[in-house]
Amino acid sequence: MVEVAPTFWLTQWNLDPSILIATALIMGIYLYAVGLLRRPYKLIDGVTRRQVIFFYLGVLVIFFALVSPLDAIGDRYLFSVHMVQHLFLTMVGAPLLLIGTPGVLLKPLIRPRPIFLLAKFLTHPFMAFFLFNADFWLWHIPALYDATLTHEGIHILEHITFIVFGVISWWPVFSPLSEDLPPLSTGGQVLYLFFSGMPVVALGAGLTFAGPLYAPYLEAPRLWGLSAATDQQLGGLIMWVPGNIIYIIIVSIIFIRWMQKQETTQRAEEAKRDVEEEAFRPL
Repeated sequence: MVEVAPTFWLTQWNLDPSILIATALIMGIYLYAVGLLRRPYKLIDGVTRRQVIFFYLGVLVIFFALVSPLDAIGDRYLFSVHMVQHLFLTMVGAPLLLIGTPGVLLKPLIRPRPIFLLAKFLTHPFMAFFLFNADFWLWHIPALYDATLTHEGIHILEHITFIVFGVISWWPVFSPLSEDLPPLSTGGQVLYLFFSGMPVVALGAGLTFAGPLYAPYLEAPRLWGLSAATDQQLGGLIMWVPGNIIYIIIVSIIFIRWMQKQETTQRAEEAKRDVEEEAFRPL
């Protein structure tokens, strides 16, 4: 059994230049685009402080998932920790990036018709659902998964597709382009999220009840006394339960907002009706 020394959490940070440079470029480009690096150093019209906060939260979540010891433990020791990293990338970081991206920045990008048609195709609910779940399942095929742990280039490609298709998968719910590429209706969003959770739950359940599938973890030193079978079961449960809870939380928020909107509309109609009745009441 291998124990993690206290210094592990200080030394096993993945400070790969490609991650640091890419993160700095993304943050710098975003800051410039929203106006904070241009005089008079204030947000441009159509951008809110809330969006900036959400975008940077998304960047920080993804950055933490890629550079923290989660990466080293997931690559070398535990499948379950690798699943935590994947959830950070797809279920937390990706939607935060989308929520934080102002539509005013995207409108010029989709102005050319070929790009608009491509974006419309990719963000269609059926296509967004298929692309993300096909990609997520594909990378968990044992041969491909093992390759990501032994070839860094393949591993980088896996993470890029998780983030890109993760953003696309959340588009029907959090689209920043309500006119050009609008989100689904409230009911459509609830149904979309309900069905979106099913493939991830199915994969998590399959991994929970299957025997050990991934060769690198069979040969890895056993961390914290977890056997390869128990580690995979825990990883499947992490994918199965927390992943589904995220969908449930978002569905609950959408439903609560819908109820509040309905209540506001009902009160407005009642107030209007009271005013009309007052106006026609005999003196």
